[in-house]
Amino acid sequence: MDEKLYRTREVAELLNISVSGVKKWIREGKIRAIRVGRFWMVPESEVRRILSSVKPNEVRAVIYARVSSHKQKKDGNLDRQVERLRSYCSAKGYRVIDVITDVASGLKEDRAGLQKLISIIEKHQADVVVVEFKDRLTRFGFEYLKRYFESHGVKVEVIEETEKGYMEELIEDFVSIVISFAGRIYGKRSQKFRKIKKVVEEVVSNDN
Repeated sequence: MDEKLYRTREVAELLNISVSGVKKWIREGKIRAIRVGRFWMVPESEVRRILSSVKPNEVRAVIYARVSSHKQKKDGNLDRQVERLRSYCSAKGYRVIDVITDVASGLKEDRAGLQKLISIIEKHQADVVVVEFKDRLTRFGFEYLKRYFESHGVKVEVIEETEKGYMEELIEDFVSIVISFAGRIYGKRSQKFRKIKKVVEEVVSNDN
């Protein structure tokens, strides 16, 4: 039976590296590949060889960091968060395979970064997810998400149990909830909705 062949994009996903990285390894002879028309195809046995060469005790870590607003990102909060997580992984001897960030409320379930993280977990490309605080991953339902990750063999490590500060984020999440419910009840084009939205934003602005 003919051996299964993988395209470079598929190999990149399996090895958790870029497509350009796979092509570079092919040029350097680190990966045996077969030219099929315009494409390089990698035999399944070669993919298995590379996967088996990964150190058995090596822990593959994904860093996930999040801030709620672009203002926090601009102030350097996101970069400092990532740096703290990198230091933690270095101290634990973890190999960081990806750093995923989001600039969005912890209430949003369709965050691009979170969706990417879930995809990595489902493909069994990581051993541990490292976050600074529980609500960096999600504002509500942390234990459910943690259990889901663990069902795929991935641990979630929180380096700080109690979050200090971030009151601004809590306020933004509260505003998001109020405005979202007002929109559902009255409709986002209604006068009532615009009035509620204006009042809430003015109260928050005055408190700041």
